Amino acid sequence: MEFHAYLLRCNDGSYYAGHTDNLETRFAQHQSGALGGYTAKRLPVVLVWSQAFASRDEAFAAERRIKGWSRAKKEALIAGDWRRISDLARNRQGGKG
Repeated sequence: MEFHAYLLRCNDGSYYAGHTDNLETRFAQHQSGALGGYTAKRLPVVLVWSQAFASRDEAFAAERRIKGWSRAKKEALIAGDWRRISDLARNRQGGKG
């Protein structure tokens, strides 16, 4: 079974990170407002990034990591700009490592 971490862009321009074992169904739930909460108040939502993982633990870890990222870093992830992600990570650490 495959698990996914994903990132949605909400109607207000904010981002929502999550994880699931069925990306298509979960996206439909977000889009319809069936899940309530954060995304239901910011419809419509657009799936802007997802990645498959072998385990739920890995997908959940990716979700938690992304939730802690800055908006700039999330946008670099969406763009697939790994160099920018790395630069932003170094800047957050005060130029270290």
